[in-house]
Parts: sequence; structure tokens; C-alpha cells
Amino acid sequence: MTDPVRTQGLHYAFSDHVAVAELDLALHPGEVFGLLGPNGAGKTTTIRVITTLLPAPPGVVTVAGLDVARHRRQVRRLLGYVPQQLSADASLSGRENVALFARLFDVPRRERADAVDSVLDAMGLTEAADRTASTYSGGMVRRLELAQALVSAPQVLVLDEPTVGLDPVARSGVWDRIHEVRRETGMTVLVTTHAMEEAELHCDRVALLHRGRKRAEGTPTELMDALGPDATLDDVFRHHTGDTLTQSGQEGSMRDVRTARRTARRVG
Repeated sequence: MTDPVRTQGLHYAFSDHVAVAELDLALHPGEVFGLLGPNGAGKTTTIRVITTLLPAPPGVVTVAGLDVARHRRQVRRLLGYVPQQLSADASLSGRENVALFARLFDVPRRERADAVDSVLDAMGLTEAADRTASTYSGGMVRRLELAQALVSAPQVLVLDEPTVGLDPVARSGVWDRIHEVRRETGMTVLVTTHAMEEAELHCDRVALLHRGRKRAEGTPTELMDALGPDATLDDVFRHHTGDTLTQSGQEGSMRDVRTARRTARRVG
């Protein structure tokens, strides 16, 4: 069976700064795979290459067997992407936001209305569908963005810090919806997160990146057991990163921190 996402020796640099170095990943169909690591580890750069937002050399990254360098348009139709920064338009209703994405992703006209209604229902937003997104709570906004990403029935859902700024109840609600859709469709999920407890609870496997390189990969249980019977995923993180929370470079810059904080304030 073809891997939903595969990278082989992915190397990406911004000028003289190496953001990702020789990264090998192979996601399994239907799993939730987490990319963990401090700011500057290479997580977002990896996501942007996979989603074709950054160029990749031919033969290095594939989605469902398609080379992202050669088949960008086809790859984009296989992906649903929820970026860390807000993507919903506050001036539009929830239904209008999702309908816009249905058009952008070429959902057939005769199927659009049903597709929009279906994902709004799956995200628990039917009653609020015709209210403007500016009236939504933070958790509702995140679920709306999931609906936008899911309206084209993607094979792979890519989530960059999907629960940033949300309270525990809202985080749980977002993940409940993700797992519900995954069970029904067999969709594969690739997620970045700084929340180790979130990764331990929701990810089937994780890879821990540090300074652009993969330092560890496996199930959360395997990685914790490798350190000892009482180890946590936080311990795994510290073991492989030296407890370093930020690094200088293309990722983790002051601008990134400010952007993340603005996002947290808007959804919180």
C-alpha cells in the first residue's frame, strides 16, 4: 500500500540556515502522526514542503505516491490543511466560509451544498452555520477551519498547532471531531504540536525533530519506555533537545512568536 506521505532525505535551507536536514518520514494509512520539537526544529518547514507551499526537489516528497514537485495541483486536491494562523473570514458566515473552500478545491457544483452541510454537521456547527464567524468562540473557529479543510474529502489532513490558544474543553472537542472523521473515512492525519500530553493522548506515532534533524521516532509508549518505567513524553522531549524551547533561525523568530501570540489571542 502506498504511504500517504513520504519524505526521503528532505533537506531545506534558507540562505545559510538549514531548517530541515536529511529527513526521512513514512506515514501509515489512517494514523495520526505527530511532529514534535522546539521552535526552529523544522516542523513548519516540513509541513510547508509537504503541502507544496515551499518547493521541493523532485523525488524527495510524495503524497499518496504523487511527487509534490511534479504534481502540485493533484497533491493539493488530496490534502486538507489547517495552518496555525487563522484562515476563516470573520465577516462571512460559517456556511459561506466552508462553501468558499468547496469552490477553491473544485468540489463539483452539484455536490457542494451537501458536502458543506455534511462537514458542518460533522464539526457540530449546523446550528451556528448561518452566523458570522466573528461571533464564534475559539473552539468553534477551529472546528470551522477543520470543516473548511475537510469539505473536499482529503486523504491527508495536515494540522499545524491546531489547538493553540484553546482551553482544555475546546481542545478536547477539536480532537473528538478529528478522530470521528478519521474513523469514518480512514483519513491520515499529520499534526505538529508543542503539547506533549496532546501528542501522547492522540498520536499513534511521533517523530521528534531538533535543529532540523530527526532525533527519535516511534509510538509515544515506545519512546517513553526507552527512557525508563516512569518517563513521560516531556522527559523524551528534554532528553533529545536538552530542554531547549527556542532556537534562532528561520523558524522560532520573534515574528513567529508574535504571530503565534496574536493567533492565541484571537482564538482564545
